Amino acid sequence: MKFEKTFGETVKKLREEKQLPLREVAEALEIDTSMLGKIEKNNRKPTKQLISKIAKYFKVSGNDLIVAFLSDEIAYQILDEEDLSNEIFKVAEEKVKYLKTKKKP
Repeated sequence: MKFEKTFGETVKKLREEKQLPLREVAEALEIDTSMLGKIEKNNRKPTKQLISKIAKYFKVSGNDLIVAFLSDEIAYQILDEEDLSNEIFKVAEEKVKYLKTKKKP
């Protein structure tokens, strides 16, 4: 799956490729039209459950959409720390490895 620049733009592109109006997709996802519009504009964060519904509706990988969403979250968090971004990624990767070892029984 090709990611657009943001999660919201990716969802919007999926909808527009099928030439579907916001209202129809929102109804299928059981959310307000305005909420879907805000998600597409990156003004509202979807839940993991909603990301799963979006993936099923558009028949795309749920994991791909989760990656798109979480990568946005990380990018927004370090946006103002450009000078440190590479170091932040390295440390975060090490922390993920460490935390995985702590999860195992």
